[in-house]
Amino acid sequence: MYLLTVKDGLVTRHVGPYPSPKQASDDLERVLESFSERARWQIHALECPKTLSLSERIHVRNGAMNVAAS
Repeated sequence: MYLLTVKDGLVTRHVGPYPSPKQASDDLERVLESFSERARWQIHALECPKTLSLSERIHVRNGAMNVAAS
C-alpha cells in the first residue's frame, strides 16, 4: 500500500492508501489542484504492521503481569 503526502507551507495532507505507486501518481494532479504551485509531494510505501497490534501487545503484557502477581 502507498500513501501520497503533500506539503504546502505549514499544511501537510496525507491521501490514500493506494494499491500501487502508479495509482497514487495518477491521482496526484487531482490532489494538487487544491494546493499552491509551490506544494511538494512524496509517495510513501506503507510498512506492514507487526503481527500483534499495540492494543494486543498491551493486553498480552497485562495478562503476564496478572499471572506473576497471583
